[in-house]
Amino acid sequence: MTTVFEVFEYKYDVVEIVAQQNYSQENFFAETHEVITDFTKSDRVLKKLDQNLGKQGISQLMMVYFSERKDFERLILSAVRHSIKHPKQNILQDFGNEDILEISKICRSVSRERHRMLAFVRFELLQDEVYFAKIEPDFNVLPLIRKHFKERYADQKWMIFDLKRHYGIFYDLKEVHFFTPDSSQLQNFRNSEQFHHEEEKKYQTLWQRYFVKTGIPERKNMKLHIQWVPKRYWKYLTEKY
Repeated sequence: MTTVFEVFEYKYDVVEIVAQQNYSQENFFAETHEVITDFTKSDRVLKKLDQNLGKQGISQLMMVYFSERKDFERLILSAVRHSIKHPKQNILQDFGNEDILEISKICRSVSRERHRMLAFVRFELLQDEVYFAKIEPDFNVLPLIRKHFKERYADQKWMIFDLKRHYGIFYDLKEVHFFTPDSSQLQNFRNSEQFHHEEEKKYQTLWQRYFVKTGIPERKNMKLHIQWVPKRYWKYLTEKY
């Protein structure tokens, strides 16, 4: 958002926003402008977007950010410019604009992944009495599911770790904290089974037996099953062990 502010502040016309870790000086004729986060500037952008697009519009742009698309910066900047140019219109409904149409598609995909995470997260009780879950979503949806799990499991400590992005969230019965373990700890998060509580092992065995016993072979429809529960989620579902 600071970068977006400075695009307008310095009246840049043709501009490309590139994260520092992705920057390589391939175009020797391009002028480089480094942006340092300034919350005063970013808050002004968010306030303007709130006026033009509302909270829902800001949420949609956040989904574009969390999609991790290579061109997410360009799409967000395009939407902001369109909004500034047409402040009285809900530009995120302007599907005649190619960028806005693409943003709509991204939001549907990210929202679908978020919904699946709410359904497919499986907590496992660890020896230290913390409920732990591993996920590997296609998009960076961990910040988008934080509020749901805080409200639903407010009476127990829990942790959700994104194995793909190497960070997680931890609820300590009061607040949800983001954390990033060092490289030496990653293997422990991947192999959390070694830290299972004895009660957890019993419950997993019980659930697996129940899942098998209640299944009706004659009504088995694997095509439909995969449609509703894609295979990429199976490795973290207790009943699929």
